Amino acid sequence: MNSKYLKQMKKGVLDMLILKLLQKKEKYGYQLISELKEKSGELFVLKEGTLYPVLYRLEDDGLVESSWSGPRGKQMARKYYRITGKGLEALTEINGLWTEMKNGIARIMEE
Repeated sequence: MNSKYLKQMKKGVLDMLILKLLQKKEKYGYQLISELKEKSGELFVLKEGTLYPVLYRLEDDGLVESSWSGPRGKQMARKYYRITGKGLEALTEINGLWTEMKNGIARIMEE
């Protein structure tokens, strides 16, 4: 498979996937990276340098917010991200657009 095409397709859905993973529970960066990898069957294997700019942009847009946890025992302090009300609205909108796009693409590709 040509990685150029896959890379562009992945870029277009990262916001949606990150918001979806944060929908039920707040998570820190490494958790998001691990869950994206595991739940996608290793299709989404991100580096921190890819994930954090997306998280910072989502935070700047008011779709997620973050807070630091204090260190616990040997565990270092972690920055946790949670979805906001605005983020939930955006996720609903993005999911609707995704469904429309997926169905439109399927109609074309089935010809």
